[in-house]
Amino acid sequence: MEYKKLAELYEKLGATTKRLEKIDILAKFLKNLEEKDKEVLYLLLGDIYPEYDERKIGISSQLAIKAISKATGIKTEDVVKEWKTIGDLGKVVKKLVSQKKQSTLQAKKLTTEKVLENLRKLPELEGKGTVERKISLITELLTSASPVESLYLIRTLLRDLRIGIKSSTVRDALVKAFFPLDKESQKEAAEKIQNAYDISQDLSKIYELAKKGEKVSSIKLEAGKPIKVMLAQKAKSIKEAFEKVGKPCAIEYKYDGFRMVINKKDNKITLYTRRLENVTKQFPDIVNVVKSNVKGESFIIDSEIIGFNEKTKEYVPFQEISQRIKRKYNIDKMIKELPVEIKAFDLIFYNRKNLIKEPFEKRTKLLRKIIKSLKFKISVADQKITDSEEEAKEFYKKAIKDNQEGLIFKNLKAPYKPGSRVGYMIKLKEELKDFDLVIIGAEYGTGKRAGWLSSFILACLDKKIDKFKTIGKMGTGIKEKISTNIGGTSFKELTKILKPLIIKTKGREVEIKPKIVVSVTFQEIQKSPKYTSGFALRFPRLTALRPDKSPSDVTTLDEIKKEYEAQRKK
Repeated sequence: MEYKKLAELYEKLGATTKRLEKIDILAKFLKNLEEKDKEVLYLLLGDIYPEYDERKIGISSQLAIKAISKATGIKTEDVVKEWKTIGDLGKVVKKLVSQKKQSTLQAKKLTTEKVLENLRKLPELEGKGTVERKISLITELLTSASPVESLYLIRTLLRDLRIGIKSSTVRDALVKAFFPLDKESQKEAAEKIQNAYDISQDLSKIYELAKKGEKVSSIKLEAGKPIKVMLAQKAKSIKEAFEKVGKPCAIEYKYDGFRMVINKKDNKITLYTRRLENVTKQFPDIVNVVKSNVKGESFIIDSEIIGFNEKTKEYVPFQEISQRIKRKYNIDKMIKELPVEIKAFDLIFYNRKNLIKEPFEKRTKLLRKIIKSLKFKISVADQKITDSEEEAKEFYKKAIKDNQEGLIFKNLKAPYKPGSRVGYMIKLKEELKDFDLVIIGAEYGTGKRAGWLSSFILACLDKKIDKFKTIGKMGTGIKEKISTNIGGTSFKELTKILKPLIIKTKGREVEIKPKIVVSVTFQEIQKSPKYTSGFALRFPRLTALRPDKSPSDVTTLDEIKKEYEAQRKK
């Protein structure tokens, strides 16, 4: 397929902010797409592989600039100058390619097959001369690209398409393209496609089945592949939690750690975060513990990983162990300094059998049979099955005393719903107000903070229009220097993380790609016309970087509105 057709589709999708129009445009495209071009579905979401695949393009803005320079013959400093003015490397390359003589560009027509072929070579390259070879692969594509094609090539490289498309948009377009027109049938089809996607993370496979008229429900859950986890809704009281899940229910600790899905297949243990990242290499200690203490030929276990102090044996906050998720070197040292324990709380696949539709009470009983508990290594979640608010209150106090966040209430008869924030799993936390937000901007500091980003613009997610909206600036809770204590976050560390994500610079202010999620505490929410959400957080303070969470997981504008109304009533 000609890449030109895909670039034209990107242009149409980017030209409208209306979701229904996007779905119509996509549906027509998918209906006419040939089966042999099914992998275009990955490119539609700005990727080159299914979501579960750990291979990523991994190209920085700096490397993209070098490739643009080589392809267009423009000096790198001039490309950077244009970038600072325009703020979008895609638009920069489009402008420069437009100025280039046609005789030196577009030697041959670019195809989606060629784009995928070259881009898929990028993550595989290693060793001496890697940078030069990556630049050559990108340059080869750019020298064959038209201005609009080059725009989306660079945006794909940087994983920033800017066309307002998510997997849910593609899902609804697939429904419109290949399923009956009546609303009830389409609703059922959308649910089936979503279920298939939640367990496979592969839209190309789903498209192939839908195109052939085959059942998407034929996609089966497999151990060894990542799965989107089930998420909990919030409650403000024990009474409200019981009302939502029913009585009696299972009550478990809400641990102050990070989510991990533990897989076993063919005697191999694989570990995934809630963001579908494979972190098996970072946690050889967990792999060994699972091998020795969990019975089963194959399984998928949902769990929380919590840290503890080796000397005092007290559990520690998430931020003290968060750095283990991204650590690729000195793993043995990390294991000694930041020991962790597995708290298993759900079993969704066991010995080749899918347990998703089984009731929670059955899944939790089986989970407790297959795990051999070992203190500070692995155990099942602390649990109480009750219909008593008094018992729940005592259990809540115990959870807080044990340095955990609160409780999770679970409907005993409920299935496991991957990727869903469901009403039969409810979390109840301490009254400390906190949100998970994404950093979308910052300002370079002065004086002793010169050279560091020091004032960070926070944003929540407006789900109705799928956009991030600002809700305040944060500059506290961050160390002046790299902390000598485990888990500290300094301005220097944050600057190092955020600098590669800068997409626009204006004086000391920078715009940042929304990738980094942080947990923030605050005193109260105020109405404010200054921020696009219409609200501002009073005294926001950083409590932790959340590498285990994606931008789509952040607190929504609707949740902030509810919190604001509850605050007013108080």
